[in-house]
Amino acid sequence: MSKETRRREALVYHAKPQPGKIKIVPTKRYSTQRDLALAYSPGVAEPCLEIAKDKDNVYKYTTKGNLVAVISNGTAVLGLGDIGPEASKPVMEGKGLLFKIFADIDGMDIELDTKDVDKFVETVKTIAPTFGGINLEDIKAPEAFEIERRLKEELDIPVMHDDQHGTAIISAAALLNALELADKKIEEVRIVISGAGAAAISCSRLYRAFGARQENMVMLDSKGVIRKDRENLSNEKKEFATDRKIDTLEEALNDADVFIGLSIANIVSPEMLRSMADNPVVFAMANPDPEIDYNLAINTREDIIMATGRSDHPNQVNNVLGFPFIFRGALDVRATKINEEMKMAAVKALAELAKEPVPEQVNIAYGETKLAFGRDYIIPKPFDPRLIATVPPAVAKAAIESGVARETIEDWDVYAEELLQRLGNDNKLVRLLQSRAKTSPKRVVFPEGDQLDILKAAQIVHDEGIAHPILLGRKEVIVELMQELDFDADIPIIDTKTDEHNDKKDQYAKKYWESRKRHGVTLYDAEKKMRERNYFAAMMVNEGDADCMISGYTRAYPSVFRPIIELIGKASGVNRVAAMNVMITERGPMFLADTSINIDPNAKELATIAKMTANAVKMFGFDPVIAMLSYTNFGSSRNPKASKVAEAVSILHRQCPEITVDGELQSDFALNREMLQSKFPFSKLAGKKVNTLVFPNLDSANVTYKLMKELNKSDSIGPILLGMKKPVHILQLGAGVEEIVNMTAVAVVDAQEKEKREKAK
Repeated sequence: MSKETRRREALVYHAKPQPGKIKIVPTKRYSTQRDLALAYSPGVAEPCLEIAKDKDNVYKYTTKGNLVAVISNGTAVLGLGDIGPEASKPVMEGKGLLFKIFADIDGMDIELDTKDVDKFVETVKTIAPTFGGINLEDIKAPEAFEIERRLKEELDIPVMHDDQHGTAIISAAALLNALELADKKIEEVRIVISGAGAAAISCSRLYRAFGARQENMVMLDSKGVIRKDRENLSNEKKEFATDRKIDTLEEALNDADVFIGLSIANIVSPEMLRSMADNPVVFAMANPDPEIDYNLAINTREDIIMATGRSDHPNQVNNVLGFPFIFRGALDVRATKINEEMKMAAVKALAELAKEPVPEQVNIAYGETKLAFGRDYIIPKPFDPRLIATVPPAVAKAAIESGVARETIEDWDVYAEELLQRLGNDNKLVRLLQSRAKTSPKRVVFPEGDQLDILKAAQIVHDEGIAHPILLGRKEVIVELMQELDFDADIPIIDTKTDEHNDKKDQYAKKYWESRKRHGVTLYDAEKKMRERNYFAAMMVNEGDADCMISGYTRAYPSVFRPIIELIGKASGVNRVAAMNVMITERGPMFLADTSINIDPNAKELATIAKMTANAVKMFGFDPVIAMLSYTNFGSSRNPKASKVAEAVSILHRQCPEITVDGELQSDFALNREMLQSKFPFSKLAGKKVNTLVFPNLDSANVTYKLMKELNKSDSIGPILLGMKKPVHILQLGAGVEEIVNMTAVAVVDAQEKEKREKAK
């Protein structure tokens, strides 16, 4: 993607459909006059009076306990420098977004138009009663140190400058594990820190808290090694000034054990790297380009243990592993501050989590067979769902034990469960799906390549590395639209209506005729069909000239399904094809089947659909918990429509006891754990969170998912075809660009899975 295209896309993203990335939504009923009278006058007076009696009641009756201010003056915005408060607002809104999606914290951005430390501190103190915590962001050093120090001293709520402490906490966890793998002790290693800003100072202090010795540390700024004989050093730089008579990074790295890069790109050469001690630990964290290129580094030293700030290399030092969860733990015990004990607890929790067996969901998300503690896995992945149930409890316990908590937690298991429930507020499925697709992108053929939205989606999947698109359609139209979109990529374009690809058309026609000649298809018929894009595309997939196919944007579902089932057919051992939709809901992803194919399946067919759906759910990295739906509960009706569901459940219990499935069930009982536990405690679903719904017929499934999509504005991925021999998927008529991108990612992941199964045979 060109810089201009990226620029335009970023601006549209922030501007449409409404400006900005966050908004305020009500959390209470407001539909009646009675509701409004409770929300405002006169009902609001009662909580006001209770808070007036006891100030701490503000946590009981308002959002204060879950509200964090993200505050900046825009003087040190990452990669942009001093751009001012207004220009920093998109970054601060983005930080608020991360707070919400990773830890369910409401982040409110506040930009202050002052560079004066006293004014900044006084302003934050004045507005502090509104918030449960203060996240300082993108404030230049040395003012950042003074602002944080004073606010921590003068406020009774948690204050943290994430630029300093976030990187310190994550990198410290990675460092502890790296040194363990290198069989070195932190008290003995020689550490070189390139950079002397807020993050570098905070990192160095935290490493020292874990045992690193001051005399073994060398820090450099833009002028070279920070030595005690240098003049005009800030207090922070004086703290890390060395006695060693060296001036350059090259000298500092000679025989060093650890390099911490928080500076600029490409300042470490292969020669410098070779001069380091055995098993060197190199954290090159400059973004977007590290101090030494990852591939260059690992090719230079086989014994290196390396981390960067980038997501496309192992061991990403990403602040999102820290700040949402640290504030979550601090808020949940109403801590008065975030102290050293809490930060160190977060470090230890992250370091220990990396040593535990990795959930299959994480392996799937990152396209790994089995992530395990080692040189390429010293820190948890940002998408690891265990983070929210691991780091906040560690931070909360440290707050309680160090005496800064005003609330205690009696049952830590219940607390962990409550934290996991917060994950439902944001679904990471799409990010996981696309990340996995990027690990091994496949060739995806789009038979409707001359449609603008298809081209937009093809541009995204190409630029993001999700897939390698192949476009079928009118070549002159595609080329013109690509120019319009600034889609400057050398990708295959095939016009089946011209003579340009006659050899392929003849080859495909003969193959098709050979397979269908005893079913009334003549060679002439076959040659004619190969001028139709869906037939041509399906043959491309059949013949290995493409890995996947996505179609259906301009045509009704049945007309697209017909050539696909005719040419590609069902997978081995499958006698029934079905379709599944993934609905992105507030409670998490919901998998719905069969939404597009089988009109009124019988009991055996329902059982087959449930089994295929269970396998598809596992492909997404989730353990399926399946409710077989009906209008009745557990035999309360003898009607054949209900009985077939009960029979399907019986088949599944006999044939697939490993699948968590039960029914027949009404949808409200399936989705309400308390109701189900109370009325039907014998059910295999009792106490479990259902994530998969299998409907008794096409009417109910199709109507339900479309209602959810339109009424609740739930995002939908699908329909995803189940049981096909090859990875082919059909879009809903007129699907949006985002839906096409997501379905492309599904097709790529489907191809990866099928490829894996073929290799395993």
